[in-house]
Amino acid sequence: MPTTDADIERVRELVAAIPPGRVATYGDIAAAAGLSTPRTVGWIMRTDSADLPWHRVLRADGTPAAHLAHRQLRLLAEEGCPLAGDRVDLRRARFVFATGD
Repeated sequence: MPTTDADIERVRELVAAIPPGRVATYGDIAAAAGLSTPRTVGWIMRTDSADLPWHRVLRADGTPAAHLAHRQLRLLAEEGCPLAGDRVDLRRARFVFATGD
């Protein structure tokens, strides 16, 4: 199923809603947006996220993409996000999107 403009805007809204010091995974965002795969979120983030807090979106294991790791972890640490080595402590930092909006 093709990605619609509404899907893109919903993902953008969700990413924008993640507060400083908190994170969400690609899968968390896909589930909240009603998308079938986290890969769609990744595609949207690669193509349309320059004005968003992109650094608050991580892989399911709490790690950033390798090519962004240093910068992303630095930005998260500056926000007070709990880190555990080269990853975020998802138990403590995961943002839970409100349901029913």
